[in-house]
Amino acid sequence: MNREELSLLVEAIAFAAHKHKDQRRKDEAASPYINHPLALADVLVNEGGVTDLNSIVAAVLHDTIEDTETTPEEIDARFGATVCAIVEEVTDDKTLGRQACKQAQIDKAHRLSRPARAVKLADKICNLRDVADNPPTDWTLARRQAYFDWAKRVIDGLRGEYPELEAVFDAVYRQRPA
Repeated sequence: MNREELSLLVEAIAFAAHKHKDQRRKDEAASPYINHPLALADVLVNEGGVTDLNSIVAAVLHDTIEDTETTPEEIDARFGATVCAIVEEVTDDKTLGRQACKQAQIDKAHRLSRPARAVKLADKICNLRDVADNPPTDWTLARRQAYFDWAKRVIDGLRGEYPELEAVFDAVYRQRPA
């Protein structure tokens, strides 16, 4: 990775950290939210062998539009149209209800671009790990199991591009709470 690429990645990390600075995960420890997008980047690079800079930057930024006041125009201006397009592909439409959002992820999984598939895989891997090891405090066992099964339906719709990440997902899925 050259200096310009490294600079873009570090800028994305700083941007995401600033945007998520007051957010916490819903686990018992109320972990800092920034841990989640950083975990995605780690999964992509160190478990999936993904080296595409735009995918890694998009992973770091993947929840900024959905969960903060960040606009697509802001992402585009700072990180370019390619990164913005990936982030928008994996951003849920918050105008839909929770169940409709979940169904929309299943329905559009097969239409995601290759980079968006990588980000979605990493997101689901990280989320399953969190739900298994540090679930939201108010989630019952049944809700945790349902989340695992829903995540598998999403991932089953986008398989075929990233066998390494898919194998990681499958291994994590096998840890489904019982």
